[in-house]
Amino acid sequence: MKFSESWLREWVNPDLDSQALADQFSMAGLEVDDVLPVAEAFSGVVVGHVVSCGPHPDADKLQVTQVDVGSGELLDIVCGAPNCRQGLKVAVATVGAVLPGNFKIKKTKLRGQPSHGMLCSASELGLSDDHEGISELPESAPIGQDYRQYLQLDDQIIDIDLTANRGDCLSIRGLAREMSVLTQQPLQKPDLSPVEVSHQQQVTVDLQAPQACPRYLARVIKGVDLTQQSPVWLTERLRRSGIRSIDPVVDVTNYVLLELGHPLHGFDLAKIEGGIQVRFAKPAETLTLLDGNTVELDDDVLVIADQQKALAMAGIFGGEDSGVSAQTQDILLESAFFSPTAILGKARRFGLHTDASHRYERGVDPQLQYQAMERASALLLSICGGQTGPIVAAEAEQYLPTREQVKLRESRLAQVLGVTIDTNVVSDILTRLGLQPQYAGAEWTCQAPAWRFDIAIEEDLIEEVARIYGYNRIAAEAPAAQLRMTERRESQLPLTALTDNLVHRGYQEAITYSFVDPKHQALLFNETAALSLPNPISVDMSSMRVSLWPGLIGAASYNQKRQQQQIALFESGLRFIADDNADCGVQQQPMLAGLRAGKMFGEHWSDGDRAVDFYDVKGDVEALIAQTADAAQFRFVADQHPALHPGQCAAIYKAGRLVGYVGAIHPQFEKPLGLNGRTFVFEIEQAALLHRPLPEAQTISKQPSMRRDIALVVSTSVAAGEVLAAIENIGVNQLVGLNLFDVYRGQGVADGQQSLALSLTFQHPERSLDEHEVNEAMNTVVKKLESEFQATLRD
Repeated sequence: MKFSESWLREWVNPDLDSQALADQFSMAGLEVDDVLPVAEAFSGVVVGHVVSCGPHPDADKLQVTQVDVGSGELLDIVCGAPNCRQGLKVAVATVGAVLPGNFKIKKTKLRGQPSHGMLCSASELGLSDDHEGISELPESAPIGQDYRQYLQLDDQIIDIDLTANRGDCLSIRGLAREMSVLTQQPLQKPDLSPVEVSHQQQVTVDLQAPQACPRYLARVIKGVDLTQQSPVWLTERLRRSGIRSIDPVVDVTNYVLLELGHPLHGFDLAKIEGGIQVRFAKPAETLTLLDGNTVELDDDVLVIADQQKALAMAGIFGGEDSGVSAQTQDILLESAFFSPTAILGKARRFGLHTDASHRYERGVDPQLQYQAMERASALLLSICGGQTGPIVAAEAEQYLPTREQVKLRESRLAQVLGVTIDTNVVSDILTRLGLQPQYAGAEWTCQAPAWRFDIAIEEDLIEEVARIYGYNRIAAEAPAAQLRMTERRESQLPLTALTDNLVHRGYQEAITYSFVDPKHQALLFNETAALSLPNPISVDMSSMRVSLWPGLIGAASYNQKRQQQQIALFESGLRFIADDNADCGVQQQPMLAGLRAGKMFGEHWSDGDRAVDFYDVKGDVEALIAQTADAAQFRFVADQHPALHPGQCAAIYKAGRLVGYVGAIHPQFEKPLGLNGRTFVFEIEQAALLHRPLPEAQTISKQPSMRRDIALVVSTSVAAGEVLAAIENIGVNQLVGLNLFDVYRGQGVADGQQSLALSLTFQHPERSLDEHEVNEAMNTVVKKLESEFQATLRD
């Protein structure tokens, strides 16, 4: 919010210089970004009157003028501006003047003609970027007056960076009200009395969306002359607030917007067919905006319309077909309250950002519509003339925002601020803020004023008291705290232990969005319903992820397109599963996922050029499982998953419960997902990995161990893991080691069969084992495998 200091001081004028004024705002939570002079330094520039203007005898683009600057004699000045003409009031830099950039004006000759000064443009005086011609001043500009004094250029522009909750300060009125509270100085207000009604022409207003627009005012102003120029004082205030002058109607609505903080809009009455309708857009309805762009409106966009068409996007942007022009004679002036929820996000959706939408999104004073209408009407009449009609009001008061009472406890105030403030001081602060406090029983009951949308709970009142009392008056004390060890069960494995393991195995941690492309996710998880976002960041981020894989795959694709040949990424985070029985209808599960693609190792003479395979990623998962010290509870089972290759997919079970998957991305998805070559992924529930059994001390056996090797022939449909699990479940005495060290298929083994070579290690903790015990144990194992898997010993 940029504004002129002199404008603010017309409302409230504390005994503070510019810097102190800015510091006061900043200390109250309204951060001042900058304080800049209204104009660069220059001197010797006065108001002049072009008495005569004729062509230069030796230059087609130059003119020779005689200018009256009130010195008693006319100055001969050569000018090249296309808008220079007889009778014009202009800014004249006389001989000896110093312009911005230390440019000094001297007597000179231009193509043989003497020139005793310069007619200045706004850009040459550092007031704007307009290079098209010299500055044109009103007829009333006094000849000979210092130009800086005429425009009151010895002023400052203050730029305040407001937080989203302080929409009430997006106006001179709001800022002055704030400064009045801070400095306890009286607030001066402009004349907002009603203008005289001189005709009875009206338009009908139909509120079809009262929840979005509970109050709409309209007034017909007839016989306006829009060829008139806005007065210099008004255009200067707009310029100092960063707004360009356009025409009297737009200038006045912008001025009231800056002064009171309430947006208004003007329509050309002749272009309105029938009455006004405030409604939501119809399906596929279009609107050509004032900037010439045509947009297709969604059915949740509030519009101002007549009986035939949409005229404007309510609270955001006007339409070209109903806009005012120099030929407009009658206007319809709009002053309305639009609910913040009806405007929020709509401007951004269409790539727009206007001063009106900026304020409506944050909330405007719902009691300000009549005052804004009267102020704008009075200004228009003073500039353009015309006759005003009565105000037509359409209201649905039940939908106007109300302010609940908020209580502030004296004990809570002292507890939060760490200082006790006198009760009378607090009451005075709350009163000056317009909160109408009532003190009883060591607490204040307050009613937030209509312009404060951000006061709803006790903490809001505490913040207000602290701001106005002064943060610098609250002593800074170091907080007292007791340090104690946090409780953590030894059986709980920290997530960092797992992620550190993956880092040591060559992975890099990735952090991806929880919002994913619904098309890509549907490819991978066509049987899982995903949650869609009502207001997504973008179309390709409109669905909540049901797995961490889509984000990792996107990251892998991005890196592959940038010539990365070795990719290993992991991520820990939540996946979101729709579940009617869960809180808020969504189940949030912490998961740990990883991805490998490309080469397994960096290029090296000893490692060759081996690509990642299924067993590399399965080994990574087994390394994580090993950290739980509970590997016997886990099983890898060949399975099917819609995202994974049918022959390279394994489900991960813990104690019989499915907890994850590992495998290769299905080849049919590689191209649609932007992957280059085979990609392997895993995903497992964090809860399955973060609990481990407590270690139990056991005596290390000093007795010799005995190893027996067997080669079993079983069907290729039997997984080696099933065989190992079966041996472990037999519970053979003294079996301390079991290992699969060879798998053979080929000559000497029948088709459809495979040879599994196993080693079994036996050891007793206290004595040596004899051959009989070991042979008996081996016989038990072989019989079990023969009965369960139809296994035979290989010859």
